[in-house]
Amino acid sequence: MTASNINFLKKAAPFSLTVLVILLDQLTKSYIASNWEIGTMIADVFNNDLLRIYHVRNKAIAFSLGGSLPETIRPALFIVLPIIVLGFLCFFYWKSDDFTEAQRWAIAGIVGGGVGNLIDRIFRPDGVVDFISVKFFGILGFERWPTFNVADSAVVISVFVWLFSLFLTPEKGKKGAEA
Repeated sequence: MTASNINFLKKAAPFSLTVLVILLDQLTKSYIASNWEIGTMIADVFNNDLLRIYHVRNKAIAFSLGGSLPETIRPALFIVLPIIVLGFLCFFYWKSDDFTEAQRWAIAGIVGGGVGNLIDRIFRPDGVVDFISVKFFGILGFERWPTFNVADSAVVISVFVWLFSLFLTPEKGKKGAEA
């Protein structure tokens, strides 16, 4: 196997996470959407109000930001802009050899979550399916954290992994002493 083939496989492998995130996200959203009406609390998972499964739709972005924007502007901001951002992210991912392995996996998780929510924005006119509701005990003014889904979780966890990896990598994202 040539060095370029090994490099390609090294860069391609993290996208198995992208595919997994998209599949899990879409399967869970489809299950929720096809079995429960919007606004239905499906379960109090631990019977202590900590974790609820609750079917809601979000026509905006994180924390319902932009929900009051005119319907004519939302597609540009919530579909076109994320496609551009994900496109640039993937372009730099494939172009650069400076990302560490952890950073590559984190980027793949971000792309998977981004694509998962884009699928909803494009194919579900009533909004992105959100269903995980966690009690937040009044922290930051939230009694409950805004409802989210698998894609949202993948993006948040992956961003934290990526940021954490920046602090652990001496040359700010470069492979440094890995050779």
